[in-house]
Amino acid sequence: QVQLVESGGGLVQAGGSLRLSCAASGRAFSSYAMAWFRQAPGKERELVAAISKSGTSYYHADSAKGRFTISRDNAKNMVYLQMISLKPEDTGVYYCAGHYSDYVLVEYYAYWGQGTQVTVSS
Repeated sequence: QVQLVESGGGLVQAGGSLRLSCAASGRAFSSYAMAWFRQAPGKERELVAAISKSGTSYYHADSAKGRFTISRDNAKNMVYLQMISLKPEDTGVYYCAGHYSDYVLVEYYAYWGQGTQVTVSS
């Protein structure tokens, strides 16, 4: 089982940058595919980026391509989301999620963090 705790959210102006971190505790972190989701007010939660257990394969949603980068450090049990050129529409609660998998994308993530708020002002 894995416990996930996000950090790094905050208030930033449009065009600014943030780096979100997700600290994982528990065994076998390196066996888990990880992902970042976000949920904007009044909208459904959406997948932003995902990364394989080894960190060698990844996926970024079209809305994130060229601006967001997912990465992980298995030695530190950490997952990151580097965000640049932020837009007001990036505002939302960002969640870290994980699931035991050999693939980058999974249909179901068993483990979730509590979320961190990102607010981008115009």
